[in-house]
Amino acid sequence: MYSKNTVAPVPPMGWNSYDYYNTMVNEAQVRANAEYMAKNLKEYGWEYIVIDIQWSDPDAGKKNPDYQYIPFSHFCMDEYSRQIPAPNRFPSSAGGKGFKPLADYIHSLGLKFGIHIMRGIPRIAAHNHSAIKTDKKTEEGTPVTADLVANPYSISRWNPDMYGVDYSKPGAQDYYDSIFELYAEWGVDYVKVDDICNTNMYAHNPYSAEKEIEMIAKAIEHSGRGMVLSLSPGPAVIEKAWHLKKYANMWRITDDFWDKWELLKAMFERCEVWQNHVGGGNWPDCDMLPLGMLGEGFGHGKWRTNFTPAEQRTMMTLWCIFRSPLMIGADLPQLDDFTAKLLTNKAVLGLTKENSGSFLVSRSENHAVWAQPGEEHDKGGKGWTFAFFNLAEEEADVCALWEEAGIETPDVSAAKNLWTGETCGIKGNSLSSDAFSSGKLAPHDCLLVTLC
Repeated sequence: MYSKNTVAPVPPMGWNSYDYYNTMVNEAQVRANAEYMAKNLKEYGWEYIVIDIQWSDPDAGKKNPDYQYIPFSHFCMDEYSRQIPAPNRFPSSAGGKGFKPLADYIHSLGLKFGIHIMRGIPRIAAHNHSAIKTDKKTEEGTPVTADLVANPYSISRWNPDMYGVDYSKPGAQDYYDSIFELYAEWGVDYVKVDDICNTNMYAHNPYSAEKEIEMIAKAIEHSGRGMVLSLSPGPAVIEKAWHLKKYANMWRITDDFWDKWELLKAMFERCEVWQNHVGGGNWPDCDMLPLGMLGEGFGHGKWRTNFTPAEQRTMMTLWCIFRSPLMIGADLPQLDDFTAKLLTNKAVLGLTKENSGSFLVSRSENHAVWAQPGEEHDKGGKGWTFAFFNLAEEEADVCALWEEAGIETPDVSAAKNLWTGETCGIKGNSLSSDAFSSGKLAPHDCLLVTLC
């Protein structure tokens, strides 16, 4: 029986092709990233290899930078209006094999395989009245076809490929069942569904794809294979948290996140809003980690992340203590030593696996403090982890009073910096960042400590 807790008991960790390759990733590049992960990152918990958007388009990227998504593109489909990999980009898919050979290879490395899809049904299939895999008939007794389950008034603002699926139409659930049946045959472990978490074409109703979320969740269950269900883009609608938690594993709490400080600073407010909805197979998603080398497929030349080392540390610390899913955006074979060390700190990554809920202790325009209680919720503070963030443009000391976090009678004498391993003695009713040898926090930097 499909269970969200079974497929994602902790926040998923992996790599996604989008931030570096855009729509253009091919099989050789996916294999190279998977091989790097298996050799260098798997032991630290990284396990998903996710192919992002437009893997079915043989011409993806050929009109960059004028068009990210080619208008009226003829991507590859099977006889049931289901997208299949473009064989010129994914040679092992030829002959109707789909992604199974590539998924099998990734599984052989001890990793898991994921794909991106847009919600809905291909517009070209609807226009051509193409077949879908269903035994439903029209009132006239003819087979239900793609045009009869498509909703032509439900489209994406930014991608021209799909129509939404009208849940009220005969054959609608069958269509979604058929594509997830195919993904189960391929061995897919993770599906990122786009234009569904926030259908931002419709400002008056950003959660207009609610019924499609339900159909997709049912289709995963009907497939008989557990798959992580990740919903994009954000910002997710907080009033629909109950629905997201019922049907999905992950949902984006932001629109596309890139390497800009203003976007990272804004994430502190988003995490504050969603902090009470984390855990139990439910993982509000801060989006990918734009680290290392980025942007090769966007038509403007690749670049190294614009985040400073301090900002990269702040991003990793917030994502981990909030317990967001972690998806690396860099091209893994090009990782530099600094980024590799950032992604392989077991103590920091271990925060995502804790069962106790993290929470915001305090936040202002210039600082934030988060806390994660120890496993036993020790009221004396032992085992607790604190993250201190300097959000200001100048160096500053950031402080937390024990009573603010709910530590009743402090019973700790030291704190360990999880990024550096340094330990310092503490006393009194508070802890501040300048207790460590590094002193005040640099602009946009952080301190992450565990009490002992």
